[in-house]
Amino acid sequence: MDAGTMRMLAIGLVMGLGALGPGIGIGILGYGAMIGLARNPEARGPIMTNMLIAIAMAEAVAIYALVVAILLGFNVFK
Repeated sequence: MDAGTMRMLAIGLVMGLGALGPGIGIGILGYGAMIGLARNPEARGPIMTNMLIAIAMAEAVAIYALVVAILLGFNVFK
């Protein structure tokens, strides 16, 4: 395999694995929030606020992976 092929494989792995964890985490967060809302509907405000903050933190990891994939695509790392 040449360097270009390896770089494209690395880009795919970075994005695939970099989005897998946040995707699972966001799903677990959403599930937990819905369970919490079903048990205690009066606590909607704090539950939703905390859920959105946690989702933003998890999504930041996927954005970092996207940045690394873009940098690999532009051949910044040599």
